[in-house]
Amino acid sequence: MNTQNNILALHSTVAKHSTLAMDIDIAKAVGFDALEINSAKLEAYLQAGYSESELKHLLQDVHVTGIGYLRDIERQGAERDDLLKEAERLFQLANLAGAKGVQVLTGPINVQAVIDFQHQGKSIHYSGLLGFDEVEQYALTARNLALLADLAQQYDLLLYLEALSWTPLNSLEHQRQLIDRTERSNVKMVIDYWHCFTSGVKPQDIAAMNKDVIYGVHVCDSLPFAGGIPNEDVLRDVPTGSGVLNLAEWTAAVKATGYDGWWSCELFCKKQQQQNSYQVAKELQALLSRLVGG
Repeated sequence: MNTQNNILALHSTVAKHSTLAMDIDIAKAVGFDALEINSAKLEAYLQAGYSESELKHLLQDVHVTGIGYLRDIERQGAERDDLLKEAERLFQLANLAGAKGVQVLTGPINVQAVIDFQHQGKSIHYSGLLGFDEVEQYALTARNLALLADLAQQYDLLLYLEALSWTPLNSLEHQRQLIDRTERSNVKMVIDYWHCFTSGVKPQDIAAMNKDVIYGVHVCDSLPFAGGIPNEDVLRDVPTGSGVLNLAEWTAAVKATGYDGWWSCELFCKKQQQQNSYQVAKELQALLSRLVGG
């Protein structure tokens, strides 16, 4: 078990179009301590014909902080059956990868559903609990989260919640409430600078948090946001460190809680995802080292 503090993790989005084997090589080559893996890369490895034991062997010397992600955790009815099936599969993959945590997301993950709902009160896309009052949104989401946490516990895993900033329960307070209502010790949250910024959370709100509820941190940036429904595809298309966020201020806020766990460099910059991933990762590792070590 890796017990070092302030672990720097390479996120799968940095080399979005590369394979799992390449991600591992990039992380080792540029000095990352760990990987945060998108489950699609694990599935692609297995679907290519490799066995589960070969996957375990590939990752045996790699510290995997977590894998993502389970979307739309508030799903109801037949969609909740799908949610639980997807969860079981992710938990199996997390076990194979040697990960301790699995990322879970509030929904709807498709921002178009939120835009449609604002304009028409309905959408052809999955709409989750849009249109429900907040009391029901809390109750139904927390009930699902408790179910998922109990299932995760069977695999000795914890869930790390990320509230997408265009979804109804999107703030730090919403997430704290969900975690409290879930009443499960294996549910924590990830602090994502972009989702915090676009949901109206300020660095001082983070600084006032209990560090024990934070499982990980996504260090990322944003283009200017004037309000309304945030569009991730547009606003996150910027190199980390070149946007409007004061990354040092946000990082200092997290550190003010006493948190010293893992930090991951999620990346949505399309140009950088087409560049030499070793160079991009090297620059991100240096940036994270300065921010977290400073």
